[in-house]
Amino acid sequence: MAAAAAELQGKYQKLAQEYSKLRAQNQVLKKGVVDEQANSASLKEQLKMKDQSLRKLQQEMDSLTFRNQQLAKRVELLQDELALSEARGKKNKKSVESSSHLSQEQKSVFNEDLQKKIEENERLHILFFEADEQHKRLEAELRSRLEVLEMDAAEHQAVVDSLTKKYTETIEKLQNDKAKLEIKSQTLEREAKDCRLRTEECQQQLKNLQAALGSRLEESLCIINEKVPFNDTRSTRYNALNVPLHNRRNQLKLRDLAGQAMAFVQELVTALLNFHTYTEQKVQIFPVDSATDTISPLNQKFSQYLHENASYVRPLEEGMLHLFESITEDTVTGLETTVKLKAFSEHLASYLGFLRKILPYQLKSLEEECESSLCTAALRARNMELHRDMKRLTAVFEKLHTYISLLALPSTRPEGILRTNYDFVFTNIAASLHGFHDILKDISKHYSQKAALEQEVPTATQKLITTNDCILSSVAALTNGAGKMASFFSNNLDHFTTSLSYGPKGGAEFISPLSAECMLQYKKKAAAYMKSLKKPCADSVPYEEALSNRRVLLSSTESREGLAQQVQQSLEKIAKLEQEKEHWMLEAQLAKIKLEKENQKLKNSLTGHLTETIQERSVLPNIAEQKKETTEKSLKEPIKSTSLIGMLTVTTDNEKAPDVESREDLIKTHYMARIAELTSHLQLADSKSVHFHAECRALAKRLSLAEKSKESLTEELKLASQNITRLQDELMTTKRSYEDQLSMMSDHLCSMNETLTKQREEIDTLKMTSKGNSKKNKNR
Repeated sequence: MAAAAAELQGKYQKLAQEYSKLRAQNQVLKKGVVDEQANSASLKEQLKMKDQSLRKLQQEMDSLTFRNQQLAKRVELLQDELALSEARGKKNKKSVESSSHLSQEQKSVFNEDLQKKIEENERLHILFFEADEQHKRLEAELRSRLEVLEMDAAEHQAVVDSLTKKYTETIEKLQNDKAKLEIKSQTLEREAKDCRLRTEECQQQLKNLQAALGSRLEESLCIINEKVPFNDTRSTRYNALNVPLHNRRNQLKLRDLAGQAMAFVQELVTALLNFHTYTEQKVQIFPVDSATDTISPLNQKFSQYLHENASYVRPLEEGMLHLFESITEDTVTGLETTVKLKAFSEHLASYLGFLRKILPYQLKSLEEECESSLCTAALRARNMELHRDMKRLTAVFEKLHTYISLLALPSTRPEGILRTNYDFVFTNIAASLHGFHDILKDISKHYSQKAALEQEVPTATQKLITTNDCILSSVAALTNGAGKMASFFSNNLDHFTTSLSYGPKGGAEFISPLSAECMLQYKKKAAAYMKSLKKPCADSVPYEEALSNRRVLLSSTESREGLAQQVQQSLEKIAKLEQEKEHWMLEAQLAKIKLEKENQKLKNSLTGHLTETIQERSVLPNIAEQKKETTEKSLKEPIKSTSLIGMLTVTTDNEKAPDVESREDLIKTHYMARIAELTSHLQLADSKSVHFHAECRALAKRLSLAEKSKESLTEELKLASQNITRLQDELMTTKRSYEDQLSMMSDHLCSMNETLTKQREEIDTLKMTSKGNSKKNKNR
């Protein structure tokens, strides 16, 4: 469902982006159409102007042609008159002579008129030629603009076609999505109907339960009023002595958490021991090696104090172990009952005193190292960073000791801390652990840089390099342990704050440690009394076994724990039996060796008395030889013992075999080594089981978180379906608007095409008229 919702959101985001792109393209197209309309209007006006100029020119051409015709007729008349005058001149020369003067004057007038007409004709030809050139230029410009407009129209048509294709594809996709969503909505409606039916059934069950509980409450109130003479829950002092309800699951959880904390503390203890030990070795090696030269008194004192680190660090592990052992399944665990927390706080205080004692020597040692000639500027800077980090580390341990001592107060002095401040103390412990982890990360980073710089020193030895590597590994183990501890405490902070407020029914908490101790005694007495009342029948199943079987059936975790306990008990029994077997086998071997020694003594005594009797001489040598052969075979052959503790080989050679005490010592050492190995394997198995249990708990938490996320995703799916319907409506409206705009654009393009065709026709007519005029002018 989440994936489908994510896909739908992605699709609608893409559609929204395409919608915004199309809107921008639409605006650009609108601007282009408006510009084309303005251009077409300007072209129309230019065409009108050109038409007017052409009409004027045509009128002038017509007037000129008419004027030319008149002049041609007049020239013809004049030529006729000249011919007549010449004919008449032959007849009467006298009259010619008299009229010659007049004809010359007329000729001069006619010549002047012809010259003027010729000049006017030339001027008109020049104007006509200029008008023709201008007309051709205008025609070429209009053709180029017409081609550009046709290209733009084709591009606009391609854009419109692509947009229509995209709209059809998006419409098809939306229709498919709509069908899918309709199917999902139908399934959700069915689920909603089922949920309604379930809610009605639950409401009916709730009503029945309320009625039953009301009747039981009335009965219990009547019984309490009649049978209970004194209600001790009203007084906090008396209520604190009441034994609270035993929450076994809470106790098991607390024991599990205490076991994990003990494992983390053990890791930190081993890492701290290694860190202090390798620091002591480093002080004796660098900057002055104690093997070749004497180190400074300061470093001598510092190494002497560091040598005592185990006496301060080991008690932390012991204190945590005692605290873990005090939390059992049968006790009631709270801050008032955890008395062993005070001892752990005291051990932490002693270790804090140790850190305060070595801090000035450590700082002075770093300063002395900075002052040495081998120290470079970069190494000096790293030393000063470690100088600051060590101060911060001691401050963090002081904070942790303060808050843990506050947690230990309710078991000794409950008036020292209020109940409302427990949450504040736990949160500060978590913050201090995270600060401890951050400081250790800084120390690891700065020390790694310092070690790299010390390797570059010319006097660096292999011993210094290995010591630096050991210190870095111990600091890395410290950081890992601190990180695990901080994450563990932060993850279980809510459980600590709720589980350690465990108290009697009706009261907020235990009043004092004395009342808590009395309550625990009463609980033991009540448990002993209940056990004394139990009388198991011979034929039936015992009550404890029935309860254990019922618990096994009710919870898988409890069954696992019971089986684990049984397996552990059986393993312990097997180990004990193996130990006894090994013991008796060793005893048998020792007895066999003693028997062989006695046989040798007997042989020696028999050989001393060979001279007494002849019969004994004949009998005893054979017996001695047989015994000798058996003893030699038994002495030369090794005796092997195989069992759980390993293989032990014993030779019984009289010359090479050790005495009984050395043999027993060897057996004891081998036996103790094998026991240590088995205990280490057992600890590894316990740690693995704890790790698997923690993983199971983490998986359960993840399952609960997954269910919550599922609920949130269903709500998001509902919101997504609503958004889908809204977007579908918006898309329908936008689709309609785009269709209207496309229709308007298509109409406008059609009108533009019509105007372009008209302009083409007008241009063609202009061409035809101009060609006709040019032909007429040529003929003229």
